[in-house]
Amino acid sequence: MHDETSTAADPPGRTLRCPAPEPPIRDHLPLGEAPGAPDRIEVTGRWIERDGRPWFPVSGEIHYSRLPRERWNETLGHARAGGLDTVATYVFWSAHEPEPGRFRWDGNLDVRAFVELAARHGLDVVVRLGPWAHGEARHGGFPDWLVERGVPTRTDDPAYLELVRPFYAETIARLSGLTHADGGPIVAAQVDNELYDRPEHLATLRRTAEELGLRVPIWTATGWGGAQVPETLLPVYGAYTDGFWEEAETEWPAFAPIHFRYSAVRDDLSVGADLREALDGVHQDGADDAPAAPPPEETLPFATCELGGGMHVAYHRRPLVTPEDVAAMALAKIGSGSVWQGYYMYSGGTQRTGARGTEQESHATGYPNDVPALSYDFGAPIGEHGQIRPHHHLLRRQHLWLAEDGHRLAAMPARIGGGSADPGELRWAVRSDGHSGYLFATTYQPPKRPLDAQPGVRFTVELDDGPVTVPREAVDLPAGVSLVWPLRYPLTPDLELRSATAQLLTRVAGGENDSGEGDIVVLAASDEIPVEIVLGDGTAVDLPGPPGPDCLVRLPGVRLLVLDEVSANRLYRLDLAGRERLVLADAPVHAEDGALVAYPESARLAVAVLPAPEAFAVDGADLDQVRDDGPWRVWTLTAHGAGPIPLLAETRAKSGPAPEPRRGGPMDRLSAPEDYTAAEVVDVHVPAFDGSDRALLRVAWTGDTGRARIGDLFISDHFWHGRVWDVDLTPHRDALAEHAVRLELLPWRAETGVWVDPAVRSVADGVAVESVTLVRVGKIRLRSKEAPSWN
Repeated sequence: MHDETSTAADPPGRTLRCPAPEPPIRDHLPLGEAPGAPDRIEVTGRWIERDGRPWFPVSGEIHYSRLPRERWNETLGHARAGGLDTVATYVFWSAHEPEPGRFRWDGNLDVRAFVELAARHGLDVVVRLGPWAHGEARHGGFPDWLVERGVPTRTDDPAYLELVRPFYAETIARLSGLTHADGGPIVAAQVDNELYDRPEHLATLRRTAEELGLRVPIWTATGWGGAQVPETLLPVYGAYTDGFWEEAETEWPAFAPIHFRYSAVRDDLSVGADLREALDGVHQDGADDAPAAPPPEETLPFATCELGGGMHVAYHRRPLVTPEDVAAMALAKIGSGSVWQGYYMYSGGTQRTGARGTEQESHATGYPNDVPALSYDFGAPIGEHGQIRPHHHLLRRQHLWLAEDGHRLAAMPARIGGGSADPGELRWAVRSDGHSGYLFATTYQPPKRPLDAQPGVRFTVELDDGPVTVPREAVDLPAGVSLVWPLRYPLTPDLELRSATAQLLTRVAGGENDSGEGDIVVLAASDEIPVEIVLGDGTAVDLPGPPGPDCLVRLPGVRLLVLDEVSANRLYRLDLAGRERLVLADAPVHAEDGALVAYPESARLAVAVLPAPEAFAVDGADLDQVRDDGPWRVWTLTAHGAGPIPLLAETRAKSGPAPEPRRGGPMDRLSAPEDYTAAEVVDVHVPAFDGSDRALLRVAWTGDTGRARIGDLFISDHFWHGRVWDVDLTPHRDALAEHAVRLELLPWRAETGVWVDPAVRSVADGVAVESVTLVRVGKIRLRSKEAPSWN
């Protein structure tokens, strides 16, 4: 350690005064629970409280009815391991009442079983009740029979409410005993979705649900699009980095840039704007820098429910949202003052198929967009078939931090230090309680409109008990980074981390044999930015080596573990063998009943644990080695039934000319082709994959649209947009013994006018299959030897 004093002058405009905020207003909203309620939830003017302290929820959308029931457990496990504490889910009316008065709650429609399983994983639940949901479902999730009756929907018309009431009653009966007041996981309910001009109807829906017995502490309605939300509902907001609902001529939507800046703006007038225009005839001009809604911000907490976890594709417009886009946008919302991070989608799924075929929105049902008939992958952190994407890891870094310090962060209002639309201006903000806080800075924006690097960066944050300058010596911020640095973070009751040019990730209690060295506080360094750690007395801490799993700094009563970027993206904090532990894993993992469950796509993997249990029993893999590596214990494994197998693709018929473009729908957009007679037909013979937990056919290709069939069964579709196409073969093991997978691929034709990302736009016309791979996913369970064996 050494003491440093900097004499460099602060750059102009990089000083921000952050005094202690006034207490939030309370008891002004018809939300929350009465004083004395167990684990009481209260909604203040700035944050949500739980059991007497601020609570920073992290929720993600997972649609139970769009996932095979046998995969619920895995998906919820990954969501919890990814740092979510809450899941949100639509209750699609069309799925549950396909015919008037005939309700279905069987199979993957068993909402009660889904909610109970979420609770087992330690997840709360937000039930999005509808009756109208959208979610790219046909008629917004309204049953066909309802639409055909012609009643005035989404209004207080008695004929409509008479039909809504039994649907609500059946749903609420299924959730009996599962609400927060009953000790269950349901903490919130949303009524309708994207209803912007009928606040009286939204209020009626809440009253109806309460009359039928649903009691939850938080009632919400989507607040974007300038929505008029009654005071009985909490408006929640969304933000997307791109939109399939834009026109094919739109290179980057006007609404997107603001979501990469720090801003008090909550509303996004663009989400749902195409439906307002197409279905209601209401046109809304641009959304960039739209007024915040509802003002003033001190009366309602800034809560989100639809931060884009990726982006769906339509036929006419196919965005390619990257993991870095998602992570940068999410962190920008935290820097802007969000106190509830909610993602749509967090897990992709598959559109349902009913008596009249697939149930996606389309031109045929009066919608402005044609979307895939089956795939609802959404480019989400967890894919349609359980694939774990890079942004699952990038977001987990943020969520670990919120789980550790979100109770303090929620009480810290945001102050914007700088960052207009000018790409040369430094974007930064601070959230602070007047004594401590976090400094945010970003040079990230998608490659369509990148930002400049920022040389010689240093900030001074003036707090009530003195300024904090970070870093002591100015650093260069490279282009394409998003940062959050702690200011006066309490390491122990007697030791303060004054500042660090590294992100706080999490902390765990020390192990049983650590000689009283205390908690382990984990920080993540950023590539190309030197790590500077300064304690409360001004002492600078020297690292024992470069950031990484063995970079452990010992201080009085606490240890700092400073990870590099790659290791930070492998880090989990999980409840294993009776306590919280840090895990570094080469494959996606989650915890279940105190055991570690891994899903590798390659045969070899390593899992490191800190503090280490004495021993693990292993199911689903061969144990190659156990070794101690610095503070970690490392298990090296060879998984059963895992690993890629390249396959031969046999072209049975070459593609003919692309079908002539068609247009349709209320906005006259390009329609998805229905005629596949000119498709290139490719047969793929798949070997048996016994011993694998799951098997995906991964097709790297270019073209327009594709369908996959086994025999006469239509199992998958894909609008090419630059990502590989994954087809889940797991349910079809028996059929594959008799049939090849038949791919029907229509050729790309640039002059059709379909929009794809500039990164992939140069593709040649026609069809090209680059590779076809059988991705075999294993399943490994590591459990303490004292725990019961797993079957």
